[in-house]
Amino acid sequence: MRHLGPIRILNLASGLAFSLTSAALSAPPQVECWRVNVTDRAGYNGIFADVRSVKYNASYVYVSCSSIPSYSIGPWPGNPGSPIDGGWTFRINRNPQPKTGTKTATGMGQIGVWMNGVCIYNASDARSYNNRNIWHQNAIVVEAPGFDSCGGHPAMVQYHNHQNASCMFTEELVSHSPIVGFGFDGFPVYGPYGFANTDGSGDIRRITSSYRLRNISTRTTLPNGTVLTTLNYGPPVSATYPLGYYIEDFEYVAGLGDLDTSNVRFCVTPEYPDGTWAYFVTHNSNGLPSYPYMIGPTYHGTLDTTNTGPTGGKVVPPAGVTTYNILDPDESGTTDFGDIALLLLSLGSYGPGDIDGSGIVDGGDIALLLLEF
Repeated sequence: MRHLGPIRILNLASGLAFSLTSAALSAPPQVECWRVNVTDRAGYNGIFADVRSVKYNASYVYVSCSSIPSYSIGPWPGNPGSPIDGGWTFRINRNPQPKTGTKTATGMGQIGVWMNGVCIYNASDARSYNNRNIWHQNAIVVEAPGFDSCGGHPAMVQYHNHQNASCMFTEELVSHSPIVGFGFDGFPVYGPYGFANTDGSGDIRRITSSYRLRNISTRTTLPNGTVLTTLNYGPPVSATYPLGYYIEDFEYVAGLGDLDTSNVRFCVTPEYPDGTWAYFVTHNSNGLPSYPYMIGPTYHGTLDTTNTGPTGGKVVPPAGVTTYNILDPDESGTTDFGDIALLLLSLGSYGPGDIDGSGIVDGGDIALLLLEF
């Protein structure tokens, strides 16, 4: 290992960082955003945490992960489940396209993945009133007592979130939110803050959902106006079944917020200067999760079904893929001054460059790179 004296480190900080002020981590967003574990961080029950590896080719990124984060999770009151290493490998399309015609509904189980490898679920808890498959329970309301402080819980053995993973990143109205995950249609999920205007101009502000609670006291019609038969009525709104208890308690109002029926908009972001369809984590003005929370209730793009369902998420990367090296963010082929310079530009930020998994790019990340010299 080569040793750098203090003067040389100072020159690195003042010289290279200055010369690279317009640079960014060079890998594409679908490759560089993941929290890859290079320090053998352990999570719940000593399980290998976050993302094991990221591999990619021109078409796809392959993310191998456990669905166990490195931050502390649990307990889950009333939930007998205990998370295990899921041994997942998900495939993310590098060239996602909007789906024409009828959008695909987000189903049960994993519908996307956070940048730390934890699975994203939709808003439903898979149960409906009287098992009629009409009034679907909202997990954010019904299962909330069993969530841990990070907003997650296990479905038997699979740890996941139906809403924002609150321990994963700090939400501050100071800059555009980072990419915090991807839907299985290949489009990114951002935190709650973005540019006021879709062309990337304007102040940073909270990006809002276009759904709202319906003004109803009885559950005799669906949000689309369908009048139900008595057999398919839901329970009247009450303290036991408050508004929001069911997914069908919400209605979409075009133009009410920034996002469409799938909770996306086409916009310029720091990672996509030419624009992308992007999901956003949605909160209300009080900072509470706002339906549909992240992705859904439909995918905007074409779903990659290799990731979903009981047998999904076990994709085998093909021959010839490249393994992304988080210790070589400029992809020069070796860990060098250019990599440290890129980290210096990212100091204090969250996301790419957080090599040690501390939640922020700091001196610890630079120290890890220095050990690789």
